[in-house]
Amino acid sequence: MNNNKAKLGDHLRFIIPSLLGIFLFMLPVKADGGYTIPIALLADWAQDVLANQLSAIMMIMIVITAIMSVLTKIAGEQFLGKTPFFKQLFNVSAFWTLTRVLAAIFSVMVFFRLGPEAIHGEATGQELLDGLLHVLFSVFLFAGLFLPLLMNFGLLELFGMLMTKIMRPLFKLPGRSSIDALASWIGDGTIGVLLTSKQYEDGYYTKREAAVIGTTFSIVSITFTLVVIDEVGLGHMFIPFYITVLTAGFVAALIMPRIPPLSRKQDAYITKAATGINETIPEGYNAFTFGYKQAIQRSRKETSVYRFFKEGGQNVLDMWMGVAPVVMAFGLIALIIAEYTPIFQWLGLPFVPLLDLMQVPYAAEASETILVGFADMFLPAIIGSSIEAEMTRFIIATLSVTQLIYMSEVGGLLLGSRVPVSFKDLFIIFILRTLITLPVIVGIAHLLF
Repeated sequence: MNNNKAKLGDHLRFIIPSLLGIFLFMLPVKADGGYTIPIALLADWAQDVLANQLSAIMMIMIVITAIMSVLTKIAGEQFLGKTPFFKQLFNVSAFWTLTRVLAAIFSVMVFFRLGPEAIHGEATGQELLDGLLHVLFSVFLFAGLFLPLLMNFGLLELFGMLMTKIMRPLFKLPGRSSIDALASWIGDGTIGVLLTSKQYEDGYYTKREAAVIGTTFSIVSITFTLVVIDEVGLGHMFIPFYITVLTAGFVAALIMPRIPPLSRKQDAYITKAATGINETIPEGYNAFTFGYKQAIQRSRKETSVYRFFKEGGQNVLDMWMGVAPVVMAFGLIALIIAEYTPIFQWLGLPFVPLLDLMQVPYAAEASETILVGFADMFLPAIIGSSIEAEMTRFIIATLSVTQLIYMSEVGGLLLGSRVPVSFKDLFIIFILRTLITLPVIVGIAHLLF
């Protein structure tokens, strides 16, 4: 490879941050009773240090988010016009503004123990504000801050080129779609959806490819999976849990593009002028050397330490203020329904015989968590965290991650984007992913427990 133009500093700017990112986000380290990743250890430390303040911090943050969202709605587009990041963060639709206001009301009621116990009880509001939101705060703090190590220094470009020869035969997708998947896995499912939508609008993906990538490869990030496995009390099993997630997700990714509704999507571009992607590797290069060259070119753009921490800080705020209100609003409503009504029992009834057949302990209780994941990914873990059997909690946590289509985030974003999928498509894909991944997850769980 002709690397004469790349100086030692260029190589180090790619290699050092990328290795540090791999260490923080992907390297298993021994912890109490099992293995986890360094980001999770940092999060645990922050939780311990701030244990007595975190409920107040999250309550204040949710209230500020609601106030700023309402002010932005009242003042219009020009409000925060000089700060694009905050404009994007607070300028949300009427539905999400109402969600944030509801979350603020709920968080104040829970923190000060106001109103009916159904809202601030131990099994409902306190479970969220004094439990899950503590985990969200600490995990998002470090994951968001160090995310640019993985995303901005060329690692995605290298992996994208290396994956070209795998994506097409296995998943019927162009190689660059692996970058969408990696960005989701490392960053956030929403990043994957936004990337996919942009690539589709720019004419790089066909309608079928965009629909497949958006619903199959906008995978749940490492950050979120850490929160989910912690919520069910199995943080020490993060490594086997994540291997199970990847295995079940891989099986679903093989099958889903080959069956309706995804297989029936048109292989046509958004405009007739679009020609797709040229995936040829230039003469004199192989997949690795050309990917490495692109990685070096990407890393050259990162020259400012200030910009690194600014972007990291924005990631943190985006995660805190974007996710916490949704979890507080949807989560509390779901917990109240689960605690005080039989609705989730009724929804889960069709799955009880299937779970019994697979010899899943507490099948009836587990069945209540299966369909609620369509509303929000955290809900199954919150509702299932009180089940005694570790194996069942493991299955619930893993399934909630591999179901992938949840309306509070990925599903809602897909509907709002130009990716050609309907609400009906998303619900069918959610059910199909559940039926495909459940046997894989239960099979591995039987080997582990």
